[in-house]
Amino acid sequence: MSSALLVMDVQQAIVDAVDDDGSGYLPRLRGAIDGARAAGVPVIYVVIALRPGFPEVGTRNRPLAAIARAGLYVEGDPGTRIHPDIAPRPGEVVVTKRRASAFSGSDLDVVLRARGIDHLVLAGIATSAVVLSTVCQANDLDFGLTVLADGCLDLDPEVHRVLVDRLFPQWADVVTVDDWLKTLAPR
Repeated sequence: MSSALLVMDVQQAIVDAVDDDGSGYLPRLRGAIDGARAAGVPVIYVVIALRPGFPEVGTRNRPLAAIARAGLYVEGDPGTRIHPDIAPRPGEVVVTKRRASAFSGSDLDVVLRARGIDHLVLAGIATSAVVLSTVCQANDLDFGLTVLADGCLDLDPEVHRVLVDRLFPQWADVVTVDDWLKTLAPR
């Protein structure tokens, strides 16, 4: 089994909207990233970025239509940058997506298959958006899955809890960052 850590939508504007600075989220995620790197597990970043004018956003897609109306996540805007506390290193892959799932509107599947990766470790913001959508699609694509429960964050703590406690365990191993790090062998 070859694994990769997906760090999804941890972008400046999203962190600013969701993280309360008291959660310890970014340092905890940084620990997962550092542990993955030390163990030789590839870290792949996924960001949402939409084209100016939002040509990929249909009016029937409520969440994306709301994003377009607000003018958010336009390619090149400062808010779309990966948060500097968890920034990629040179050579690490950054995948741009156009929808909620890390797979939708991106070349993520091509990148994973080219590297022989068949197991994904998921972390990101928001649990009820990118993480949920990616879990569903990755499951349908026959990837093995691990969700880092405290490596995910959501605006609604109760929705986060229900997803990581009740729904995700049907398709994925759900563990804490610390418990996942204990399974890694440093290289």
